[in-house]
Amino acid sequence: MSRAQSAILLVGGFGTRLQPLTLKTPKPMLSVAGIPFTQHQIVKARDAGIQEIVLATSYLAEIFEPYFGDGSRFGIKIRYAVEEVALGTGGAIGNAANMLHEDGPVVIFNGDVLSSHDLKGQINFHAENKADISLYLTEVEDARAYGAVEMSGVNITSFNEKMENPPTNIINAGCYIFNREIISTIPQGEVISVERQTFPQALASGKKLCGFVDRSYWLDIGTPVALLKATSDLISGVATSVAYDELLASGAYKKKGTALIATSAKVSDSALVGNGSIVGEAARVGDGAKISHSIIGDGAQIGDRADLESSFIAQNALFPAGSIAKGQFFGF
Repeated sequence: MSRAQSAILLVGGFGTRLQPLTLKTPKPMLSVAGIPFTQHQIVKARDAGIQEIVLATSYLAEIFEPYFGDGSRFGIKIRYAVEEVALGTGGAIGNAANMLHEDGPVVIFNGDVLSSHDLKGQINFHAENKADISLYLTEVEDARAYGAVEMSGVNITSFNEKMENPPTNIINAGCYIFNREIISTIPQGEVISVERQTFPQALASGKKLCGFVDRSYWLDIGTPVALLKATSDLISGVATSVAYDELLASGAYKKKGTALIATSAKVSDSALVGNGSIVGEAARVGDGAKISHSIIGDGAQIGDRADLESSFIAQNALFPAGSIAKGQFFGF
């Protein structure tokens, strides 16, 4: 079996749980450790040998292409499939697949999962097991909020989507590989869920579904708390990302203690910035300011003696001197 060279990235979601951050910015374009989250996934795909990727967009679709272009500066071909009406995970895959040029299996990423899993290993696993579909699976303490999977060896025997008493703690971790034959069975232009329809139907029809279990770092970035954690974990090295490594190598940002600070930012020597915080490009942090576990947007100005904890400051916002914020959103 040939190995996957094509990918689809599902980036059409509304990001309701992340409001107000997502009122003007789609969830996959929110900054995680200094770059849009989608960039982490695109570079991960490229590093695993993917040649082309289609972004399946819907909400605020016009935000993506001006940033990523044709993909040449990332070393991968990028195209865009826009859904006028949200089609669900399966419908989005069917729609985006029409824009792929390469043959062979297709890697599909959920647009809201940061993982350090071995994508190249999953691609090889799919080919070696002659799977029709292979799923990246991971283990969590509480599987109730996710799709729990039952297995026999490497073969998946059942799916249990978001239930009160899941039979296992092994969950669908949001990266799949589909053979083209599977994609061709997805109805065009219809709202389809891969979790509730495509996977169970494929299993019922005798298709071979295999589970690639990888227990390395995994995080759903669907909430503000998780978004802060993702940035903090990349800065501390708990999580890994080639795109983050490339950002540091570019010199655009530098680690200072437990913080990530843009080289174009100006931070007072008397300010304390740490605990997984990031200070964006051309931002300014005043005398005596304290910033912990927070994200400071590009061009934002933090006044003298300001005290920020677990908060988001919007791009170009002015946070007043002496003000205090904990778990807040300012300027959105």
